[in-house]
Amino acid sequence: MNTKTKILNAAELLFAEKGFATTSLREITSDAEVNLAAVNYHFGSKKELIKALMKRYLDQLSPVLVSALTEVNEQAEKPTLEQVFTAFIEPLLTLNDFRENGTSTFLQLLGRSYTDSQGFLRWFITTTYPDILDNFVAAVHRAYPELSSEDIFWRLHFTMGTAVFTMSSTGALIDIAQNDFDEKVDVAGVIRRIIPYVAAGVGAPISKV
Repeated sequence: MNTKTKILNAAELLFAEKGFATTSLREITSDAEVNLAAVNYHFGSKKELIKALMKRYLDQLSPVLVSALTEVNEQAEKPTLEQVFTAFIEPLLTLNDFRENGTSTFLQLLGRSYTDSQGFLRWFITTTYPDILDNFVAAVHRAYPELSSEDIFWRLHFTMGTAVFTMSSTGALIDIAQNDFDEKVDVAGVIRRIIPYVAAGVGAPISKV
């Protein structure tokens, strides 16, 4: 395993567990068993390391997810909002083939990008992978054409908030389901449970505020 990969592997676990803001480069280099200069050489800065980490996941996810959303947009019948959100399931689960526990790790990292106020990372994702958001918004508009652009903005913002909070606490939710309800749930199960909820929220009747 080369030095760059060692750094990325150590960083993703620490960032997912502790967050971007509180994880130091020294912790990462210690776990990766490399020196601090190696991070500067391969990435230049902590921000660039974070971008590179998300990029290796999004390079895998983006083409599969865009294809799934395109299929929803091109189907003959008007899709339901549940169909739109269900299109995310299989692409997200393919990340488990890319990395061990890849789906859970990616969703935790995505959640950290919001809870840790990493605005530069959200900008990086939306500008580097615009087809994801463009196809998603198009699919939502096709499913619920009465929504204005402003309505879609607010509802997708609330949806992201729900998803981020849920995915950043996936481990705790899985433990609660097991301990309180004697139900074994995995990451895929958590994702499937959130879909009817967010679809209903985005599909709520339009009201004038």
